[in-house]
Amino acid sequence: MNLANKITLVRILLIPLLIFVIQPYPLWLENKMPMFAHLNEWGMFYASVLFLLTAATDKLDGYIARKYNMVTNLGKLLDPLADKLLISVALIMLVCLHMIPSWMAVIIIGREVIITAIRVSASHKGIALAADKHGKIKMVFQVIGIAAVMINNSPHVFLTNFPIDIALMLIAVLLTIYSGYNYIRNNYERLDLKM
Repeated sequence: MNLANKITLVRILLIPLLIFVIQPYPLWLENKMPMFAHLNEWGMFYASVLFLLTAATDKLDGYIARKYNMVTNLGKLLDPLADKLLISVALIMLVCLHMIPSWMAVIIIGREVIITAIRVSASHKGIALAADKHGKIKMVFQVIGIAAVMINNSPHVFLTNFPIDIALMLIAVLLTIYSGYNYIRNNYERLDLKM
């Protein structure tokens, strides 16, 4: 396994840590261990930093793979899978915390499940489908939107009452729908999909 794929695996392994820091802990656990009280107060901040760092490594492993000619079919499969897991876990946690409406998570995760199923089907046929530019733009807006929700609109909350985080999430949802449609449209002939 090459360096780029190892970085991708580390991204996947950091996801449980994201759950640990974002998870709200009950009062009885706070009273027993001060660490959990600290996490209840600062966990969302840690989660936003961890989320952004994990998302940023997506560019790092891609850069290493291209620069040092480490592009593999495994990497083409694992890299988008790591993105999907990170985004899905973050969305589910934010829905549980009532920070975003559940329909946003359903649309985004639903699209990711469909595209992943298409990629798995393609890999069984010996076809490796890489992410296209629309998928990458969608991912950027998902990361920005989720991070904005995690930091609760700071520092913009001091300037305006406009929910910038939800506006960014709406843009991410629209781009998610469009990129999913575009991905299927561009690949259905190669996979013999019926539209």
